[in-house]
Amino acid sequence: MDTTQTSLAELESNLEHIKSAPKNQGSVELIVCRPSTGKRRELEQGQLCPERGLVGDNWQARGDYKRPGGQAHPDMQLNLMNARAISAIARDKRHWKLAGDQFFIDMDLSPTNLPAGTRLQIGSALIEVTAEPHLGCKKFLARFGKDAAMFVNSKIGKTLNLRGINARVIEPGVVKPGDIVLKIA
Repeated sequence: MDTTQTSLAELESNLEHIKSAPKNQGSVELIVCRPSTGKRRELEQGQLCPERGLVGDNWQARGDYKRPGGQAHPDMQLNLMNARAISAIARDKRHWKLAGDQFFIDMDLSPTNLPAGTRLQIGSALIEVTAEPHLGCKKFLARFGKDAAMFVNSKIGKTLNLRGINARVIEPGVVKPGDIVLKIA
């Protein structure tokens, strides 16, 4: 897959568009399941479950080496990324899934808009934003390049949570691309 890397100047030229993402009501642009390490599958529909996260995803099986017994971190069940940010980074939508996130949504993910504890209705499910940071890692750097990693990990990148946020499932439900994402007051 050709993942032509975007320059830092090009990425920064998209900041105003990214900043103008909806604050209270957004939309699901893409759902990606990670059935095993390094594998990605786009979904027409995703089932969210409080115990398993995105059903069919390897979140639980993969676990977290930093936790006792390597158990999966409950506050990192779901990864959400701003669709406008990934669109700037990977202009070809077929490459979005390489970011490793499960949900790409058109919504302002900044901590001022969605602080930890904020609840979101996503499709028929209810999720909650968690405090666990979601930062650009070695895999992100390898897939999208140094400029993209610098962009999402920069001061403005962190201010806007351009690499994304973590969440956990509160109430089960079904989510499809095109579904509304609603911030619950």
